[in-house]
Amino acid sequence: MSIVDRIADAIAGRTPRGEGPDRDMQRVLDALAALGAKPLEELTPAQARSQPTPADAVKRLLREDGKDPADTQGVVTRDIETIPGPDGPIQARLYRPENVGDKPLPTVAYWHGGGWVIADLEVYDSTPRAIAKGADCNVVSFHYRQAPEHRFPAAHEDAVACYRWLLDRAIDLKGDPSRIAVMGESAGGNLAANVSIAARDSGLPPPLHQVLVYPVAGADMNTDSYLENADAKPLGKAGMEWFVSHVFANKSEARDPRIDLVGGNLARLPPTTIVLAEIDPLRSEGELLAERLEAAGGVVQCRLYTGVTHEFFGMGLVVHDAKAAEGFVAHQLKRAFGTAALPM
Repeated sequence: MSIVDRIADAIAGRTPRGEGPDRDMQRVLDALAALGAKPLEELTPAQARSQPTPADAVKRLLREDGKDPADTQGVVTRDIETIPGPDGPIQARLYRPENVGDKPLPTVAYWHGGGWVIADLEVYDSTPRAIAKGADCNVVSFHYRQAPEHRFPAAHEDAVACYRWLLDRAIDLKGDPSRIAVMGESAGGNLAANVSIAARDSGLPPPLHQVLVYPVAGADMNTDSYLENADAKPLGKAGMEWFVSHVFANKSEARDPRIDLVGGNLARLPPTTIVLAEIDPLRSEGELLAERLEAAGGVVQCRLYTGVTHEFFGMGLVVHDAKAAEGFVAHQLKRAFGTAALPM
């Protein structure tokens, strides 16, 4: 029996599973189309990095709704430019709730999505901001080297280097080094899982918890969700094939256990929260990852949100399910950190 909870709220305007994007999600997709975003497979990496993003679509909707896209949401930030990486400094940004003084807070190491090719700290600003506020914690959002300039496993090496740095420097960030979790979205979800695996295998202090939001977890592009969502927006099968073509020297590298997590050793990993989207080619491998983590003895909670697409997480200001998912993750982190008031 699957351990995946399928979440479908009975709210007017919401869409049952299998019937496409719900009203909120469709509004974001329409805004993205109006901004002129093109399918990734039609672009070079440089063009893809400069075109409108789902985050731009959310900002457009906020302006239309009379809200300020630059609202800090009660979170202060500080850019960090000095993290030593395997091939030079790595950019990072600290997110911290306002009005907490010098109190040492639990800390989440976060890696953004973008298929290891596109996106950056700016594009993925909303998730670490929402988690810092919702989970009452520090979040350090890490960048990493990207393909095709830096092919696999450059990003994975950077992610482990960032985790090592955070273990050493959490106190300097007014963080609690004994309470660190890892989190990532899409390609970043894969990086977060790999940090947990590297910690296990190299004897580093393990994260207390890992949050994997629609992670890249397999190498099979013929799963049910790939077939169902081949033409989905903003990410379909052709877009994933585009990422693969730029990230790996050859397709066989996608079978590396750092990519094909579902085929690797998943024993002795931290308790795990997985968030999945229905309209996403990565859905099936995320479900399989949850099942195999549990089969390996892990503690796993996995929620699948219907009527939403890849990239929905972090859109809590305009997408109902995103707000719900962010709240779920924040509570899971607070439980891991020992700061949760009530069960959810």
